[in-house]
Amino acid sequence: MQFKETDLADAVVIELEPKQDQRGFLARTFCKKEFARYGLQTEIAQANLSFNTKKGTLRGMHFQEHPFAEAKLVQCLQGSVYDVIIDLRPDSKTHRHWLAVELEAESGQILYVPEGFAHGFQTLQDHSAVYYLMFEFFAPEYARGVRWDDPAFGIKWPLSDPVISEKDRQWPDYEG
Repeated sequence: MQFKETDLADAVVIELEPKQDQRGFLARTFCKKEFARYGLQTEIAQANLSFNTKKGTLRGMHFQEHPFAEAKLVQCLQGSVYDVIIDLRPDSKTHRHWLAVELEAESGQILYVPEGFAHGFQTLQDHSAVYYLMFEFFAPEYARGVRWDDPAFGIKWPLSDPVISEKDRQWPDYEG
């Protein structure tokens, strides 16, 4: 694995180093020792899979508040997604900045989302699947979100008129 810093403090893109032969390839996607060496979370609490039937589906922008703030690893297993994170940490030098990474099943690229970041994505193909490794358990009473189109961030989504849940449409404007 290669760990690539991003423009957002503590967010990392992880590129796989596949070992290929006539059968295909094998690549490590997580190693506790390597993650610890880079100062990343290492204790996985749960794993989630999001399957999305329609191109343009938008999920986000989600986070959990302290004391259940969550870091996560995000990887597209099928199709492709426009994955977006926002730094919501008030003391961060990149507070209120966002980053988008196109995750494709073929590349296997993984995005490490630190605690204190909102996360969401928009599918770029029908039948896209996103796999998450979560470093904190889901705590519904601490689950929060900000609107995907909140002017405080000015996120530029690739597809207009998204397929989005009513809950995600109604997150409040960010006031931090």
